[in-house]
Amino acid sequence: HPEIPSYRQVCTGSTGHVEVLQVELNDPVHFEDLIKFFFLFHDPTTMNQQGNDTGTQYASAIFVADEQQKEICQKVLNDLQNYAKGKKSPYRGKEIVTQIHDATKFYKAEEYHQEYLMKNPNGYCNHYMRLKEWPLN
Repeated sequence: HPEIPSYRQVCTGSTGHVEVLQVELNDPVHFEDLIKFFFLFHDPTTMNQQGNDTGTQYASAIFVADEQQKEICQKVLNDLQNYAKGKKSPYRGKEIVTQIHDATKFYKAEEYHQEYLMKNPNGYCNHYMRLKEWPLN
């Protein structure tokens, strides 16, 4: 695998990389809220797919910095699994497939792919708000 692949190389699905958004959180108290927000617009039931985009580079994954973040993610995923099996779930499938990984080195996409939808207002985006608020409070 290339250490720093180009976006085009990642698109082949052969690099072992996953397209992700890096978020820097100043206050760890809000980490659980951030993870819940992620699942308001991300479908955690599609393996290696988001919308029309398919391949290992579109895996449903969360990369965590430490054991506490991993435990929070697992708790949220466990809670969400019960909801996903219900009839009112907005997700495509019934089983949560999101994987939790230890964070590794993050590689920024090339400049032309940064803020893609700002540069390409009519570009394809498969993310939308599937839920207006967290359904499990």
